[in-house]
Amino acid sequence: MKKRSVLGMITLATALSITLVACGSKSSNSSSSTSNKAVKLPISYNNTKKAIKGGNLNVGVVDDSPFKGVFNEELYTDAYDADYMYPAAESLFGFNSTFKFNNSGAATLKQDNTAKTITVTVKPNVKWSDGQPVVARDLVYAYEIIANKASKSQRYTESLQNIEGLTEYHEGKADSISGLTMPKGDNGNTLVIHFKEMKPSFNTSGNGYFLESAAPYHYLHDVAFDKLESSDKIRKKPLFFGPYQMSKIVAGQSVQYTPNKYYWNGTPKLDKITFENVSSASSTSALKNHKYDLVYEMGTDTWNDWKSVKGYENLGRQGLIYTYIGFKLGKWDDSKSENVYNPKAKMANKSLRQAMGYALNNDEVASKFYNGTRSRATTLIPPVFGKAVHANIDGYNLNIKKANSLLDKAGYKKGKDGYRTDPDGKKLTINFATMAGGSTAQPIAQDYIQQWKKIGLRVKLTTGRLMEFNSFYDKVQKDDKSIDVYQAAWQLSSDPSPMDLYSQKAPFNYTRFASAKNTQLLNDIDGQKAMSQSYRDNAFKKWQEYANDEAFVIPTLYRQQIFPVNKRVKNASVDYASTDNLNWAKIAVTSNTTAKD
Repeated sequence: MKKRSVLGMITLATALSITLVACGSKSSNSSSSTSNKAVKLPISYNNTKKAIKGGNLNVGVVDDSPFKGVFNEELYTDAYDADYMYPAAESLFGFNSTFKFNNSGAATLKQDNTAKTITVTVKPNVKWSDGQPVVARDLVYAYEIIANKASKSQRYTESLQNIEGLTEYHEGKADSISGLTMPKGDNGNTLVIHFKEMKPSFNTSGNGYFLESAAPYHYLHDVAFDKLESSDKIRKKPLFFGPYQMSKIVAGQSVQYTPNKYYWNGTPKLDKITFENVSSASSTSALKNHKYDLVYEMGTDTWNDWKSVKGYENLGRQGLIYTYIGFKLGKWDDSKSENVYNPKAKMANKSLRQAMGYALNNDEVASKFYNGTRSRATTLIPPVFGKAVHANIDGYNLNIKKANSLLDKAGYKKGKDGYRTDPDGKKLTINFATMAGGSTAQPIAQDYIQQWKKIGLRVKLTTGRLMEFNSFYDKVQKDDKSIDVYQAAWQLSSDPSPMDLYSQKAPFNYTRFASAKNTQLLNDIDGQKAMSQSYRDNAFKKWQEYANDEAFVIPTLYRQQIFPVNKRVKNASVDYASTDNLNWAKIAVTSNTTAKD
């Protein structure tokens, strides 16, 4: 699976695809915590029929925009590119269902707390799809891609800067990363990573403190770092060491895969796999017409329309995902590689942000639109991580009375037109950015705007309309002045640490919120004292309480991920222990014809 070495971005569009009336709250004052019975689904499909030799598989990826096609694990930023890489891009390390590393992957890990090192050893016969072995230099090169300023990778995080010499390399003070050594040479199978501090999450996949990917140095090193992302070697002919290789790419539309004949862990079962974009509006009809054997990102608001399609088994799991409302509070300083908080930003008043959270009725949104596949989010660490980590707080449920009181006390006064001015008495207009896609994106956006109107806030859509996915994130990432508030979602790492999303040095901290207290609490989660699990669990909860109070980001919905799988498919699994997400190395088919019953 991809992790927050993924940091994928999920569009609202993937969730919204049916015509509905905006779901304004029946109650003008408070939420009744609408009942929303959760759907329970199996994580694997055990087809008992014998698999045929070879066969083709067709996969739909629900996406209303062309995929970017950045097929490199160090440079991509959105979840759709991750979806398209799954059959080819395999994690270096294996892990179990609770995300703890084991020795089942292409490489093994050995931790030495005294020496402050981790030794990575690549197993024999692990090769790129061109037949070249995966070597130590490939492991180092992945770090160089991320850390070199010219690549402009958003994966250069505060967490990775715990590696000795990485910051110096990033700043151009060194030609190499001193904390990455290759005791058997460039073409050996061993990398030793030297850390400034050992961290409590080092035994967990997705921890963010070291990479779980490699990059083919022999293939890419002649491409300048500033040209990598746009190069044909990434966009048209990428190399991976997973079970399949990308053999044909139609930019923005589809990818065909054929077996990687050099795959280290057995022979892939299929002759060909085809992934292609399918719009949210046509995804249900495509499923009913049996066009695909598997579908990624199927809209769960239409669950009742496709949950019983004959010929399919629906697999499900709690998603490492939440949707959220973010408030723009500063800028990214590229020269310092850090977020700079602006205390004079329009949304800098905490009471304003809290009030906007209390104005929304996400219990009703979840109930009306998602049929048991979503629930109101309460904290920025989802319950999938367990009670020891997920804080038991109520978050922002509908409470119009409390929202109005917060605004009144903060000096946002209502005028004769029913709208509030800012504390200086000036007209207040809040620009809200959210994404297009499907026929319910507009009604839900309007519902939010109407709810905010109930507390006297004049909120308008940025650009006057919903935004296309790529354009939306371009503006969000560049801190465009036309955005005050935005709605987006995160696909999370399999380690719950929020460091790489919300720290001062995190490029993905799109709100640009930073404070000494936030830094302290994040450091407590990943610091030396957190080597004690009980200390770390408590630190997680303290940060969630702080983030809930500051409301720089307000989570809105948690979700269940559901994957329709045709009954001719064998060995499909969405267990998080399947390192390539749907068990691509073992997936097979039992016939050449898509099952319809």
